[in-house]
Amino acid sequence: MRIVKGMERFAKGKIFSENKSNNTCVIYTRVSTKEQAENNLSLETQRKACEDYSKKHSCKVMAYFGGTYESAKNDEREEFNNMLSFVKKSREKISYIIVFSIDRFSRSGANAIYITEQLKKQGISVISVMQPTDVTTPSGILQQNIQFIFSEYDNQLRREKTITGMRNKFLKGEWCVKPPKGYDIVTINGKRSIVINKEGELIRKAFLWLYYEKLPQSEILMKLEALGLKTTKQNLSRMFRNPFYCGLISITTLQGKIVVGKHEKLISQELFLSVNDLLTKHRFRGVFNLEQTEYPLKRFMKCYKCKSMLTAYVVLGKKLYYYKCPTTGCYNNKSVNEMHGLFSSILKNINFDERKYPSIKNEFAQHFISIDRLGRKDERACKLNIGKLKGKLELLEERLVLKEITKEHYKKYSDKICKEIEQASQQYDKIKAGLISEEEKERLRNGLFKNLTNLWLSISLEKKRVVQWLIFPDGLFYDKGSNKLVFEKIGRGFSITEPVKTDS
Repeated sequence: MRIVKGMERFAKGKIFSENKSNNTCVIYTRVSTKEQAENNLSLETQRKACEDYSKKHSCKVMAYFGGTYESAKNDEREEFNNMLSFVKKSREKISYIIVFSIDRFSRSGANAIYITEQLKKQGISVISVMQPTDVTTPSGILQQNIQFIFSEYDNQLRREKTITGMRNKFLKGEWCVKPPKGYDIVTINGKRSIVINKEGELIRKAFLWLYYEKLPQSEILMKLEALGLKTTKQNLSRMFRNPFYCGLISITTLQGKIVVGKHEKLISQELFLSVNDLLTKHRFRGVFNLEQTEYPLKRFMKCYKCKSMLTAYVVLGKKLYYYKCPTTGCYNNKSVNEMHGLFSSILKNINFDERKYPSIKNEFAQHFISIDRLGRKDERACKLNIGKLKGKLELLEERLVLKEITKEHYKKYSDKICKEIEQASQQYDKIKAGLISEEEKERLRNGLFKNLTNLWLSISLEKKRVVQWLIFPDGLFYDKGSNKLVFEKIGRGFSITEPVKTDS
C-alpha cells in the first residue's frame, strides 16, 4: 500500500530512539538509620558508587538528592519527592535516576512500580548500580519490578522481626520507644532508664488539679501555660487517659494486654482511675474563667429539677452575680449571696467525728498544706517564667537598637510577649494570694473542722472546692420550689444534725 506524501504529519506516538543522545541524570542516596550511615552502606559509599557509574556511562550529573535519613517503607519522603519534582519539571531533559541499589529508591513494592511506570512515560529510567538491568526491554522491566517486590517483602520481614522484638520488651515492662511528654531517657552506668522531667512535675499537678480541685481543663491549660508548659486541650485529654503516667504500658503491639512498666510512675493507679471516672461523667464541659472567684459553687451545685450543673452570670451594670441552670425553660436562678448563705447554713449543721476518723482530719489538713507547698513551687516557677519572658523582651529591644529587626517586627513580637507577661503576672498574684501562713497551717491542724462555715469563707477558691467535694462527693442540688439545698451523699466521717436530706 502506497502512502501519499505529506500524510506523515498525521502519525501518532512519539519517535523513540534506543540510544539516548541526552545522557543526563540525577543521583539519589538514602539511609534509613544512623547505624546504616556508619556502616558499609554509608551515604558517601553510595554517592561514590553512583558517580563512578555515571562517569563510566558518560552521564552528566545534573543534581544530587537524598543524603539524609529517610525511611523507604512509603514514598512520602521530602527529598524523594523533591527529586521526582525536579526530574519532571527540569528544563534540561533528565534521562536517568541513578541509585546504589533498588531498595535505596523504594521499598514500597507496587507503588514503586507505579512511580517507575510514570517516569518511563516521560523518558526517565531508574538505574541501580548494584543491580544493572536493561529497563528498555520487557524482561528487564519484569526483573526490576521483581526487585521492587522483593524489597517490599524484605522490608515487611524486617518490620515483623522488629515488632516481635519490641513486643517482647514491652511484655517485660521495658518501654523501648520515645516516652510521652513529661519523661526523659537517661543512661546511667550503661543502664537505660525513663525518668520524670520538669514537664512531668507540671503534668502531675494537672492530674491533682483535675481530681482534688475539680478544675475544668480550660483552666488547667491556663495554669500550665503560666508555669511555662504550653499544650492543647486535645493533648491534655490524651495525657489524662494515658496509663503510662500511672506506671502501666498499654500499646497496640501488646494486642490487648496491659503490663506493669519499669519506668518511674507519675501518679498512682487509684488517682488515674479517679480522674478518668470524672472525665467520663462530663463534669467539666464549658469554659471556666480563671478569675471567677465569685462562683465557687459553679459546676458543683446542680439543678434539683433537671440535674444540670449550675453555671453563672453577672449583671454588669449593677454588678449582681447569679447562679443559673443552663437548661432552656428551667429558669432556676439564684443570686450568689443568697446561694452562699444557704451553703453556709448547711455547713453550720455539718459535724465531723474526729475520734472515729482521726486519719481523715490529718489527711485533709495535710492536703491543704500540700496544696500550699505546690502553690509555693508554682510561685517560684511562675516567677522564673516571668523573668524569662522579660529577658526575651530585653533581647528584642536590643535587636531593634542594633537594627537587626524592623519596628514592625518588634511591635508584633513585643506585644505578644507583653501579653504573656501580663497573664503570667496575674497568675503569680493569684498564686501568692492563695498561700497560707505558718499560723494558718497550725490552725488547720488543730481546728480544721470546728467551724466549717468560717473555714469555707476564709480560704481561696481552690481550697473552697476541696472542702465542697470532700463533704459532698456528688455535689449539692438546689431546689427552687422549697428554696433548699439537698444532697444524695455525704463524705465519710461527716454527719448532719438537721433532716436536710430528701429523696431525689
